[in-house]
Amino acid sequence: MNGSSSGYGTDGVRQRLERATQYSTKSIDLDAIVVRYENQPDRCTVTPRECSESERLTTWLTADRQAFVALENMR
Repeated sequence: MNGSSSGYGTDGVRQRLERATQYSTKSIDLDAIVVRYENQPDRCTVTPRECSESERLTTWLTADRQAFVALENMR
């Protein structure tokens, strides 16, 4: 047993960290998916566009849609 309760071994984590350091000087294309709700805030999930389905399970960020701002507004 590798000690991981998530089912992902430490090798997978190590590989993702190595890939992340490769991206430090490159831009990454992201996909944003907005789910709209009637009785609660809309939610936006962001994930790298070039991401395998198995990596997509652990490589994402979700927040209330109102937490995101347009890039042009921050420049």
